[in-house]
Amino acid sequence: MTDYQSPLLNVDMRRRALLKAGCAGGLALAGIHAHAQGNHASGATRVVTVAQIADMSTSQIDVSKDYVIGARAAWADINSKGGLRGTTVQHLVLEVDGSAAALRNAIAQIKALPQCVALSGTVGDATASAACTLATRELPDLPHVAPWLHHPDGDMGDTTFPIFAPRQLQITHALKSLSTMGISSIGVVYANPAEFKSNQATIAQLAQALQLRVTPLPVQADLALLARSLDASSPRILVFLGGTPELLEFCQGVGKQAQQRYIVAMADVNLQTLQQSNLTRHAAVIATQVVPLVTAPLPVVRQYRDAMTRLYDESPTPQSLAGFMAARYTFEALKALDGTPTRAALLGALRTRPLIDLGGFAVTATAQRRSGSFVTQSMLAGNGRVVG
Repeated sequence: MTDYQSPLLNVDMRRRALLKAGCAGGLALAGIHAHAQGNHASGATRVVTVAQIADMSTSQIDVSKDYVIGARAAWADINSKGGLRGTTVQHLVLEVDGSAAALRNAIAQIKALPQCVALSGTVGDATASAACTLATRELPDLPHVAPWLHHPDGDMGDTTFPIFAPRQLQITHALKSLSTMGISSIGVVYANPAEFKSNQATIAQLAQALQLRVTPLPVQADLALLARSLDASSPRILVFLGGTPELLEFCQGVGKQAQQRYIVAMADVNLQTLQQSNLTRHAAVIATQVVPLVTAPLPVVRQYRDAMTRLYDESPTPQSLAGFMAARYTFEALKALDGTPTRAALLGALRTRPLIDLGGFAVTATAQRRSGSFVTQSMLAGNGRVVG
């Protein structure tokens, strides 16, 4: 392995302190919530809680931290405007370290909160996938709404409601974009064996349909060394399957060559983290994203930017916009219910696959297509400027 030290390990401590403080506050509120729920029969105001599980391990933190900040901004904005028909929605964030034990503990905490009406915005992908299986078994009456889930399939049952485009559609969009630009040959970098196993067949099938010649690079642990092995005969266009830490390592090894490299990554790559690293000066990085551009004029994006400006000193990112939209989707589904929101009522409503318009962004998941289909792209140019 390389001695490369990921900039993610030096992530802004203020942001981490903010997230941890919010999480600790949420955990402290759990006891209050339970007490309020117990007093409900005697006339106390009912508390509505929405839980969120976030994988804050090193490999996921760059996505999860932004996703959670976006969700926090959404719920804070919602509550500042009256909450759910005058009731404050408590947003309970449970941080996990990516392990099965931590996830089981988080699910157990949610299980102990009968006033929790939804699990919303689970992040990152592996944790979201594992949570689908565990929550379906342990909390079969709890809706699992808008997780950051790249590989939705039939195993998630009928209690999970993803709203973002899965990895297959992200890859399809990226390869179609390349083919329409007249590119006929691409390289593919798999960050690890798991990425190869999950995506190799999809890449091969789509490339054949689009008449793209594919050169897979060897799957190896030292990504910087792999990048240094590129030469003049290597493809200029490289599709990268992996997260931000792996891409940072790969970019560390991409030296200045006669022809600039273009790296096409998926939605788990955080361009702002790459931008701060200053490791992409010899390659332009194009990242797919499953939400509108953060500069788009859509009402939901304007609302997001306004909330982020008022509540956090943070630059807008596709990941925090996704977290914001996940929370807004959950709120709109709750708001459409008659009377006191319950797990059963929300689950029944979501199973009808209602079309929900999030301020110009329509979520139209159906029983046949269990996720959204919107995909676009942004680019981090070699000069460090984000385009799109």
